[in-house]
Formats: sequence, structure tokens, C-alpha cells
Amino acid sequence: MDMDIFTWLSIIGTIAFAVSGAIVAMEEEYDILGVFVLGLVTAFGGGVVRNLLIAVPISTLWTQGMLLKTAVIAMAIAFVMPAKWIQRWRKSEAFFDAIGLSAFAIQGALYATGKHPLSAVIVAAMLTGIGGGMIRDVLAGRKPLVLRDEIYAVWAMGAGAAIGLGWFQTPLELFILFCIVIVFRMLSVHYKWRLPRRSLKFTLAQSVHAEEQRAAMQESDQPKEGRP
Repeated sequence: MDMDIFTWLSIIGTIAFAVSGAIVAMEEEYDILGVFVLGLVTAFGGGVVRNLLIAVPISTLWTQGMLLKTAVIAMAIAFVMPAKWIQRWRKSEAFFDAIGLSAFAIQGALYATGKHPLSAVIVAAMLTGIGGGMIRDVLAGRKPLVLRDEIYAVWAMGAGAAIGLGWFQTPLELFILFCIVIVFRMLSVHYKWRLPRRSLKFTLAQSVHAEEQRAAMQESDQPKEGRP
């Protein structure tokens, strides 16, 4: 098995993330420039942030001419695509998104392995996998889905940890890891696995409601004026 397979996986991931960003831009009624900006940010934003973290020259982005052209073509097609086709894409979006997450997380981990400690490898994998989506959501005025939706970033961090610890090194092992991340991501989507969360908004609302009920009960217990 050749490492070139990850070039193809990166192409698939780039297409998935670029189209995802373009669709979000169209949902927010951005113009064509906004569509291309948001799509490119989604596809390459995570890699740029990762490069800043691990001191890789950001200019390496411009050496990825093939991926940049692929992203632009994918966004152009998405922009003129009939609405019905976009709906069909969205039904399988989670699967393509899982492919992109897995490919980019592994790519990010490989960039940092051997040069930085395990913690940096994990963060590099996470940022490469989810960074673009987070920037996309912020630019679109949305809460980042990766921090409140089904388990997402954890799988990227797990891939980074597995590579940083040396559990997956050969091309075959990395391809197996790639498949494992996809499977767990799709399982988390299907079964709606979520990390523990605590909603202060809900807790405070309950507290206010309880105080209002207590005050109402106390008021009803007090004798009314003029009552014998």
C-alpha cells in the first residue's frame, strides 16, 4: 500500500469541506465571493492554524495547488448545483465529513510526529481536522458545531494520540486508523453520542422559576386584608 492513498483521501476531504463551507455560505445568503471565501477557509483553515502551532511555514499552503484548484472547482459546482441535488448531498454529508476529518487529523498528526511532544501531536491532529469548520461557523455567525454537536473533535484527538504513541506507523496501519476514525464518527452520528454537558442557562431558568413559585406560594399563604 502506498502513502499516495492519503493524497486521494485529502482530495476527498478537501472537496467535502469546501462544499460544506459553500453550502453554509449559501444558507446565510452570502454572495459568490463569500461562498468561495467560506469554502476555502473550511477546507484549509485547520491546516493553516496547525502550521502556526508547530512552526511550519504558512507559505506551504501555496504548494498545494492541486488541492486549491480542486476546492475552487467543487465550490463552483456547488454554487450552480440545483437545490434538490444539494439536499441529496446533505443526506450523505456526515459520511464525507467523516472522511475529511479522518484524513486531515492523520495528516496533521504526521506533520507533528517526531518533531514535537505528544501533546502537540494531538492538538495538531485536532486543529487540522476541526479548525476549518470552527472558523467557518464563526464567520457565518454560528456557534461552532464541533463543540456542541455529536462527538467530533475527540476522534481527531484519538487519531493524533495513536500516531504520537507509535501505535500506527506503516501505510497499512495508518489506513486502518483512517477507517477506524470514520467508523466511530459515523457511530457517534447514528447513535447521537455526546460528551457530558452542563447548561447554566437551563439551571438558572429552573432556579428563577422555583423562586417565582416559592414567592407565589408565600403570597397565597398570607391572610388577605378584611378577612375575618
